[in-house]
Amino acid sequence: MEQNNSKSNGSALYTLVTVFFFWGFLAASNGIFIPFCKAHFSLTQFESQLIDFTFYGGYFIGSLILYFASAASKVDILNKIGYKNGIILGLVISAIGALIMVPAIGSGSFAFILATFFIIALGFSLQQTAANPFVVALGSPETGSHRLNFAGGVNNFGSIMGPVIVSFVLFGSASAAIPAADVKISSVNNLYYILAGLFLAVAIFFWVSKMPKVTSDEKIETSNKANTPLFIIFIAFLMILASGPLSTSTGLAKSIFVYAALLIILLSLVGSVFASASTKNKSGWGAMQYPQLVYGMLAIFTYVGTEVTIQSNMGALLETKDFGGYTASQIAPFISLYWGSLMIGRWTGAIGAFNLSKSMKLLLTIVVPFVAFGVVLLVNGINSDVSNLYVYAVCVAVLVVGFIIGNQKPVRTLALFGVLGVIFMVIGLMTTGMVAIYAFISGGLCCSIMWPSIFSLSVTGLGKYTSQGSAFLIMMILGGSIIPPVQGILADTSGIHLSYIVPVVGFAYLAFFAWKAGAELKKQGIDIDKVEAGGGH
Repeated sequence: MEQNNSKSNGSALYTLVTVFFFWGFLAASNGIFIPFCKAHFSLTQFESQLIDFTFYGGYFIGSLILYFASAASKVDILNKIGYKNGIILGLVISAIGALIMVPAIGSGSFAFILATFFIIALGFSLQQTAANPFVVALGSPETGSHRLNFAGGVNNFGSIMGPVIVSFVLFGSASAAIPAADVKISSVNNLYYILAGLFLAVAIFFWVSKMPKVTSDEKIETSNKANTPLFIIFIAFLMILASGPLSTSTGLAKSIFVYAALLIILLSLVGSVFASASTKNKSGWGAMQYPQLVYGMLAIFTYVGTEVTIQSNMGALLETKDFGGYTASQIAPFISLYWGSLMIGRWTGAIGAFNLSKSMKLLLTIVVPFVAFGVVLLVNGINSDVSNLYVYAVCVAVLVVGFIIGNQKPVRTLALFGVLGVIFMVIGLMTTGMVAIYAFISGGLCCSIMWPSIFSLSVTGLGKYTSQGSAFLIMMILGGSIIPPVQGILADTSGIHLSYIVPVVGFAYLAFFAWKAGAELKKQGIDIDKVEAGGGH
């Protein structure tokens, strides 16, 4: 990777992180938009989760198109057009999607709305694929994780602002108990006009900004055998897309399609581990010849899916009598607190990136989470009464203890927070009311450190296949597309509360992955205690 180390790099970084804000803002806003669509279009819980299916599916399809196109042409397409131009093109695509959302909502067609979400996400996929290496290249490789942590912090701030701002635009003051069905379509239109304008404004800003030219001279590694499981995963993605029409026309239950799609994805990844391990000839497998990478792909799939499904189904949970009977206009503080929990954990995790004394790191590990919690309360306090959120400080204290025990070691930290995630989810399943709500929201605290830990363990030891392995891991954001509909279909058949068994299984696998990845790396002679978690997602 080559970069221009001019003085303009600082301003270039500040320009670049604006797109990180948008990713967090819109992804977190889905938690507010989903209840609106469910009420407005009279959807089942499964159908409402198709918003996440198309949104995160856009990330997967965008990454897959770039990967196969680059592999077929043997040219890194994004590198050829330039990272800056890639971001501008991504912003324009997202702006087009936001503009199309207005007639989509007016048409009364939920399928049209899903298509526009897909277009917006395709733009995000291109932005993300270009922006992450761009951030790393704006300086020395040694400080790349610092810049990614900074960008991640901006992303997290967008996450806590998104639900608050979108809720205000749709409902006005959160103190009024306004049902989602009563939202005026003009309010939704205004929201997407604003987003489209912002996307275009940032694209123009990027276009006129002087930014260093960043190029990559890395050779594209062949991986013909790895293409088969990726294609199978793509087919499984299409199965969920087809579940509605096919189940109606043939009488097959949607649940068969949804559960089968999930099973196919799991089997294709696990099968790749055994297929690669059973042959001495590793050529053609590329990065997927390393078990830690394939198990890591499944871990990223599980982590993103668990992170997204907890909040995407939370709106429906909070509307039930046992969980407060809140209206759509009143759930924003809880959705924002959930995403804020990820910010709390990531700000705390960023402390390890700085060269500080042990005593200073310990002090900041105790103080920073509560400062971040204060920021979340401050943002939500602008439009809501947040006094009922104060007790969540107890959960933040648990996070602090977890960080101290984890001591920045990926295996130990990931295993610990995986187990904590299981405990929190089980508490939520066994109780109701505010105790259960805070238990489920605490899943955000557990998820906060998982991306860097999983990523570090997965790409360690890959050598020349590190770049390809990273691309495969990014594709597994697909978990955010598949797992919420799985929980949605379970909610329709067994109840929304019981459906939270899904994140229990998710956290359990992540704890298992920590142990499994550590064991695989030890087999390869790698000291897992010297593997450090990098920047956050």
